[in-house]
Amino acid sequence: MTQKRTLLAAVLVVATMCAACGTGPSIRPDVAVEQRSPGQPGEPSAEAPPEPAALPVPTTDLDWADCTAATLGTFGLTSTTPGLTLECAEYEADVDASGQMFGTFAVGALRARLDGTPADAGPLVFTSGSDRSSIATLATMAAGPLSTLLEAHPIVAVDRRGIGRSTAVDCIDDTIDSPTKTAVDALGQFTRSDADTADRAVDAGRDATIECTDTLQPQELAFGTTYAADDLDRLRQLWGVNQIGVIGSGNGALTALAYAAKFPDNISRLILDSPPGVNTDQITLAEQRTQGKEAAFAAFAQRCVALNCSLGADPTAAVEQLLRRAAGGEFAPLSTHEILDGITFALASTAGDASSRATTLSTTLSAAAGSDTAALLALAERGRNAYGTDGQFVSRCTDGQQWPSPQGVRDLSSQWTDRYPVYGTDAALTALLCSSWPTAPSIPLPTSLDVPVLVLSNAGDPIVGNGGLSSVTGLVGATGAAVASAAWQGSGHPSLGGSQCLQSAAVNYALDTSLPTDGTVCPA
Repeated sequence: MTQKRTLLAAVLVVATMCAACGTGPSIRPDVAVEQRSPGQPGEPSAEAPPEPAALPVPTTDLDWADCTAATLGTFGLTSTTPGLTLECAEYEADVDASGQMFGTFAVGALRARLDGTPADAGPLVFTSGSDRSSIATLATMAAGPLSTLLEAHPIVAVDRRGIGRSTAVDCIDDTIDSPTKTAVDALGQFTRSDADTADRAVDAGRDATIECTDTLQPQELAFGTTYAADDLDRLRQLWGVNQIGVIGSGNGALTALAYAAKFPDNISRLILDSPPGVNTDQITLAEQRTQGKEAAFAAFAQRCVALNCSLGADPTAAVEQLLRRAAGGEFAPLSTHEILDGITFALASTAGDASSRATTLSTTLSAAAGSDTAALLALAERGRNAYGTDGQFVSRCTDGQQWPSPQGVRDLSSQWTDRYPVYGTDAALTALLCSSWPTAPSIPLPTSLDVPVLVLSNAGDPIVGNGGLSSVTGLVGATGAAVASAAWQGSGHPSLGGSQCLQSAAVNYALDTSLPTDGTVCPA
């Protein structure tokens, strides 16, 4: 990546120069009262509340073009869903909707539907935030068992600014003279330095921070969740509708919450799929993610043993040994971090058959243990493309609050290595990459909500984990809104992608905002 300033960076600079099964009965009235924050009891009403309006159909639409084959091919997917159609489009959004900064950029969008999706069914807007391109996430979900949801509604994914098919950010050097991107991808593992692992990770993040802020200034903080919420509302405006329904998965759940906070009158449905904790420091969030990764890996290992897979009777021990070899540089230039991102990529996928996914991952890892790293290199590349772009670095760092110190990470490393043997050390170091990034305003969160909220999770989420779930349901409950959670006993991310049961709950909710029984459990 020798060209540092992409179109988005150029637009920003020019702008400156210019100035979670069975669903239960509806519990809307009772839950709305029971979930109110203390001191705010529900007021009795002589009239029943009006029935919620259906999800609106756009009065004007984007210029959609079929891109099914191209999109599936780009992400190495094979659809198992009959009649699946993927359509691509883009729209222009303001760099700053408040008008303090000028300029526009392109926002990438993908619509997924089936041949049988009703033409008069309003769409649900999907965002995965900075975890991964929303388009890539939806494409992966649509290639798997997503038919229950798509039979009822089209889903429209919107890529966050700087990520995926939205105008990209390319700001981290990757040249022989300035190999910052390589250092970031490896958490500084192969940097020539006498510094310890913590300092090398900090150094890589600091260098990337300098390069990106130099490229993007003074708009380097215009890639946060608050701005992403504005981009969703621009889509609503272009559609010519008063309200939209939003599904936010992982980090995208924060975008959905920010949208509800900024535009409370413009949201008609709110589904939070595997949300991260709110009002939480980065070390706590990192540990919650690590717990999810370890749980997903444990589910893989259990399935692997049941399938008599190539990793043998103890897949966990086999992979730990592989990672020790990687930490010693045996697979250089492939780093431990890149291997783990590749494994995470495989664990997150809900496309195709779970047993086939487990067998493929096992074969890849056992081949690498035998010194055939071709498949592992390819998997690591897919993980890097999914989770390691410059735009994601900028967005994650902008969103984060309370980053840890190097000494804090050193103090945690030995504990996490023992507690989380596969991912622990890597997770602690990853939290240091953004420690030099300038502090941005915190993400806005709603204090009042008029729409019931459906919160989903699963037992092994390798992207977010589920440790922050209670903070999110607590936040929603404090707004006075009805809230119900449903959990899938499987693993992957997002939860909707792997569970038809959760999709059924989402379809019922999308119809009239009816919620399942709080605590509903869907089998794996």
